[in-house]
Amino acid sequence: MQPPLENESIVLVFTLSGLNEMMGNRFVFFSLTALYYPLIVLCNVIIIYTVISHKKLHEPMYVFICNLCMNGLFGTAGFYPKFMYDLLSQYHLISYVGCLIQIFVIYSYVLCDFSTLTAMAYDRYVAICRPLEYHSVMTNQRILECILFCWLSPFFCMCVLIVVTSRLTLCGSSIEKLYCENWSVVKLSCFSTTVNNVIGYVIIIIYFGHAVLIFCSYIHLIGKCRKSTEGRNKFIQTCVPHLLALLNVTVALLFDVLYTRYGSRSMPQDLRNFMALEFLLVPPMLNPLIYGLNLTKLRKEVMRLFKKRSRNI
Repeated sequence: MQPPLENESIVLVFTLSGLNEMMGNRFVFFSLTALYYPLIVLCNVIIIYTVISHKKLHEPMYVFICNLCMNGLFGTAGFYPKFMYDLLSQYHLISYVGCLIQIFVIYSYVLCDFSTLTAMAYDRYVAICRPLEYHSVMTNQRILECILFCWLSPFFCMCVLIVVTSRLTLCGSSIEKLYCENWSVVKLSCFSTTVNNVIGYVIIIIYFGHAVLIFCSYIHLIGKCRKSTEGRNKFIQTCVPHLLALLNVTVALLFDVLYTRYGSRSMPQDLRNFMALEFLLVPPMLNPLIYGLNLTKLRKEVMRLFKKRSRNI
């Protein structure tokens, strides 16, 4: 049995110190965030509403795009409201329970992005490589299974991570980020964190493995699509946006992992904050724009929706 430490205490509140050097411009950042976050919500809601309200878009690819946008709303809701509150507050505090909830929401969102992109890659593989079997393979039941996989597997991973983190005895309460992040809490532990490290690395490897699997499947698809003009056009229209979305979220998560685990305090605070926020800034906005502008059928329905609204006004 390990002896109690002098600094050991029951932590009820964490201090988020990532905003300390930004407070001089906090009203500028608040104004930009107050414009940007509603824009994220608007873009994603438009895509979700368009897919749900038009039966011709009730196809696997558009259902997965809708799921990607719903996930974007879920993840950003775990960060932006609290961030905006902190910009206007003198003290940047978050409760222990609130911190664990924020960790769960933000990182479930990231993992769900990878799962959804993996499901979309499977859909494109069947559509291009097995077109005659597509409707018999991508049934409503299969789509439901894919959607459940997209949400339940990240939720399970994060539940395991939260449970092992919540069992740690902490010797500090200061988190040097703009939001709660699992590794930042684990680093405050008084004792060994080997179990947390192993589980964390296993989850990282599994989900970066998703990205490798998708890239490998797309290399195979490129070989298939080169044989016909129709195949090339289908690949460019449906797969290139998917690859852009995958590259976007992979680079964003890589930034966060590298910054969190190996980042130096000598780096400027603004750069550290950007690296920590990249996956909450870019993917939630870029995903609806990539698919809304590139996929012809979806773009036409979005434009028709805007024209209909403008006539009513």
